[in-house]
Amino acid sequence: MSEEKKVLLHCEHLVKEFPVSRTKSVHAVSDIDLEIYEGECLALVGESGCGKSTLGRTLIQLHKPTSGDVWYKDVKISAMKPAEFAPYRRQMQMIFQDPYASLDPRMNVRDIIAEPLVTYKVCENKEALTKRVLELMDAVGVPRDFLYRYPHQFSGGQRQRIGIARAIALHPSLVICDEPVSALDVSVQSQVLNLLKDIQAQYGLTYLFISHDLSVVRFISNRVCVMFLGKICEIGDSSLIYEKPLHPYTKFLMNAIPIADPHLRGEEKTLLEGEIPSPINPPKGCRFHTRCPYATEKCRTEEPALREVEGRRVACHLA
Repeated sequence: MSEEKKVLLHCEHLVKEFPVSRTKSVHAVSDIDLEIYEGECLALVGESGCGKSTLGRTLIQLHKPTSGDVWYKDVKISAMKPAEFAPYRRQMQMIFQDPYASLDPRMNVRDIIAEPLVTYKVCENKEALTKRVLELMDAVGVPRDFLYRYPHQFSGGQRQRIGIARAIALHPSLVICDEPVSALDVSVQSQVLNLLKDIQAQYGLTYLFISHDLSVVRFISNRVCVMFLGKICEIGDSSLIYEKPLHPYTKFLMNAIPIADPHLRGEEKTLLEGEIPSPINPPKGCRFHTRCPYATEKCRTEEPALREVEGRRVACHLA
């Protein structure tokens, strides 16, 4: 991103741990420094369980950090009490992964989309509220005739559109998209992704787009942040990450992207081997060293710093 871009939200030394016993915890997010710029789409990628969703939720205070700080437009929000944080909370909304679980089956479309508007008392009366809901339905492509239908009467793609309408109802600055297309049919994914891009341009939104699908990420992101076991491996512009990944884990992720044309496929791909580390007892040194074919003794004993290399930041002794 250009230096002219303004930082919308950033964190320093962010840690989130979940206790599982008196002496053990799941180290979900470990000492993360991250900036999200106004108007960008920052993709957060990595395999399941690496801490992507936990990081997203902790940034907007759905999880309280174990330690570390989060700032929204230079205002420290991580130490705020709920009542103090409420005005900032409305600026940060979330689109959830499962459109079947994220909508209350007892509420109709009008009430689902209107819920944040009612909570923050945005509309003066019921007529204004219904008018605003209809405008949001138009924006996401849900027919007005469906205003009083219930979630079970919709397909997955339509439900996700309703979830998007609810997320943008308060005109937020930042939207956390937590794998918003992973539960949808492939034929519907592109429609929802195009909608997200259109909505971003129309409302001037900033996205943190969480995904494990690198082909989806390439379509929508400006920058990519790669995570492994609660740590950032590599972060930089999408073009740099896709054209020349530097971290070994990023290279393996890129190598795993399916190629549709069989004539363009090369030899059999190299798969990751080695022991899969536990987030309860992460390894010393580089957390990827137990699976990295290039690991040295330094990798096993000394944790690499996230440093500037060739226009991006990489946490690797070999980069």
